[in-house]
Amino acid sequence: MTHIDFLLIGQGICGTFLSKYLIEAGYSVVIIDEDRKNTASKVASGVINPVTGRRIVKTWLIDEVMPFAKEAYDELGRSLGINALREISVLDFFPTPQITEAFKKRFAEDTEFLSIPPDPNMWIDYINYEFGYGEITPAYLVNLTDIISRSREKLVEAGILRSEKFDFTALKLNEASATYNDLDASRIIFCDGIAGGENPFFKLLPFGANKGEAVLVEIDELPPDHIYKKGFNLVPWKDNIFWLGSNYLWEFEDDTPTPGFYRFAENWLKQTVRVPFNIVDHVAGIRPATLERRPFVGFHPIYENVGIFNGMGTKGCSLAPFFARQFTEQIQNGSGLYPEADVRRFTKVLSR
Repeated sequence: MTHIDFLLIGQGICGTFLSKYLIEAGYSVVIIDEDRKNTASKVASGVINPVTGRRIVKTWLIDEVMPFAKEAYDELGRSLGINALREISVLDFFPTPQITEAFKKRFAEDTEFLSIPPDPNMWIDYINYEFGYGEITPAYLVNLTDIISRSREKLVEAGILRSEKFDFTALKLNEASATYNDLDASRIIFCDGIAGGENPFFKLLPFGANKGEAVLVEIDELPPDHIYKKGFNLVPWKDNIFWLGSNYLWEFEDDTPTPGFYRFAENWLKQTVRVPFNIVDHVAGIRPATLERRPFVGFHPIYENVGIFNGMGTKGCSLAPFFARQFTEQIQNGSGLYPEADVRRFTKVLSR
């Protein structure tokens, strides 16, 4: 039996950052992760946008989260030998006159992150739009594909990651530890994404998983220096490939791409993009979102050696590194988690 400090279940963006900070803090870690294609971390766009919604308000905690994310991804990129993050702007093409007025009203109140370009027709040769556009800057584009794959390679090489499906029947809990096959861990933390909704320890939490889809599009003539937003986001992916998405399906049968979304995306491209394009792939994944749009972080109120790090939803790229560090600091020195994220806000639910 091998003793370790932490057994982590899942190596998406949550497991990647939590394992990184725990190891840096001097803890021994093993990760169990089944290598699946359609996970949220593998098919997400990787965009960190500081504003959101029709009212163009700042996203939750963005003043703290955004600078932390930049530092965290830059550091991670250096350790992996990749470019993990790049700064980019969002060109927000207004779909209706009402959205135009909403942007101008918000700009008049607060110019942070927002600007109105002097030439409203600058992009008319590339994008069909009638009601002008605004610019959001800075935004960040996270290189999720390379981060997840390269981190996995290094973790496997170090003997930290086991590529297998986690089996709950092999888990045995006692007051001092959690044993799993040949491992004896002081604590186990589930970073298991959508599987959290079926996790026997945490299935009573208000998960709100939803499905998202995207197509990958080859567009040679569109400059890759911006995210182009008009209802959907057209995001520079790699070379001349753009990611177009995403939808939100609250009712779905599985995590596979659907013909309906493909047709919708193709029509959007025909109506919106004025230069030649070619759809080269179609991907889908299920987001580990929550009904209240706040993460689940911390240890179970009854099973104190069982933890969760999940529920980042559409803001996973920005929230995962921030709360991974905060969770690690709580483990190290007992410092508090943000109440909005601390899973113990559901103590009554989890104590049933």
